[in-house]
Amino acid sequence: MGAAAAGPGSPGSLAGVLAAHLSTWPAPAAAGVAWGQGETATAGWADRPFAWASVTKVLVGLSCLVAAEEGSVRLDEPAGPPGSTLAHLLAHASGLPFEGADPVSPPGRRRIYSNSGIELAAAHLASRTGVSFEDYLTEAVLQPLGMTATACPGSPAHSAAGPLVDLLALAGELRSPTLVSPETLHEATTAWFPGLGGVVPGFGRYDPCDWGLAMEVKGPKSPHWTGRSNAPSSFGHFGQSGSFVWVDPEAGVALAALSGSPFGAWSKQAWPALSDAVLGHPAPG
Repeated sequence: MGAAAAGPGSPGSLAGVLAAHLSTWPAPAAAGVAWGQGETATAGWADRPFAWASVTKVLVGLSCLVAAEEGSVRLDEPAGPPGSTLAHLLAHASGLPFEGADPVSPPGRRRIYSNSGIELAAAHLASRTGVSFEDYLTEAVLQPLGMTATACPGSPAHSAAGPLVDLLALAGELRSPTLVSPETLHEATTAWFPGLGGVVPGFGRYDPCDWGLAMEVKGPKSPHWTGRSNAPSSFGHFGQSGSFVWVDPEAGVALAALSGSPFGAWSKQAWPALSDAVLGHPAPG
């Protein structure tokens, strides 16, 4: 699989734990952990660009939070279908379907995972700021975080691509924010419109299906793509390209991974196993 970005690590090191798990994955991959005062450990192809798929949605959410703090948008302002707000779009509660412009439910009634809703949120941000979403993302998020190898040239719902080092920088920001206040991030990563049932694509229906603003909140969901050890307050996103990022606020740890193998049955076994191994390792404690 190639040399680990931070060295292969001894078997007992955190980098070694990551490398051991990645060696069982079906394609080239990379994974990294962020904890403490900016400490990180990585393994695999950390500088190789991978498709992020739906992890792209996290970039939309963070961009909207930056815009909200600077006063360019309000989370409670109308956006999307009648009765919907920007927060409804970001929390998959606008009533829009997975793809398409015609609502299938009134806002706030169901948790319907929607690419269209995220795309409308990004379009709303562009309209309110007078800057294209791609340019706003670059100026407000990617450049300040040093994510210079990441770009989102297509759909804001699923087109980003970049290396693990950039995704790990995003993970570190979600663990200890610098672009927005901790209070803003905490609000965004707790359940919005709580109690709504819905489907997590690839895993099934949950009731409730908690979601924050463009980031899933684990809550009581089981089984789940994070580990059994992850706290219910854990939040993040995964993508069909074989990508994921999560933050466990109670443990103070973030984990990110990218893969050349699309999401499938292997992911449902490998991702929770890696998550539990990281949370069970003494280094991030």
